[in-house]
Amino acid sequence: MITQIKGKLVEKNPTYAVVDCNGVGYLMHISLNTYSSLPDDENVLLYTHLSVREDAHTLYGFSNKIEREVFRLLTSVSGVGPSIARTMLSSMTSEEIQQAIASENVKLIQSVKGIGAKTAQRVIVDLKDKISKTFDLDEVSVVQNNTNKEEALSALEVLGFARKQADKVVGNILKETPDASVEKLIKQALKNL
Repeated sequence: MITQIKGKLVEKNPTYAVVDCNGVGYLMHISLNTYSSLPDDENVLLYTHLSVREDAHTLYGFSNKIEREVFRLLTSVSGVGPSIARTMLSSMTSEEIQQAIASENVKLIQSVKGIGAKTAQRVIVDLKDKISKTFDLDEVSVVQNNTNKEEALSALEVLGFARKQADKVVGNILKETPDASVEKLIKQALKNL
């Protein structure tokens, strides 16, 4: 299997790139994230994945190994093919996809074109353990932050604040202090509402 290609970038497009490697031009399908990280007309190194089907051999290119690994994990899920995986990697960064899976954020995964509710749930069920082990995500902190945020929002709603407005304020607080306790979130939000 072709694992990487190093050569001169001949053509760059939001959906594909052509790299000349010793006189042979390799066309690789890429995500928007890879596209934005590619320089113009310079030597590049792209990590690749070769997808072999009955009717086609398609080469996919990635700017880093993590993006390629996330792509491979996504395509291992039933119902997620290479084109949907590439669309996901174009819509979100690999880190955002990892966080969405680890925190079981079905809505975020479902927001990608071509992914329905069942497929989004299947992605989470199939990949949650693999993502946590492979990328050393702190699963507890992800779940804890979401739980703290939800509890704080519920409390603020009971106090009579609109959920949408409270969500925005609590989100801003979490950006500044990600490990804030429920009490701290509520106190800070009350000062800002």
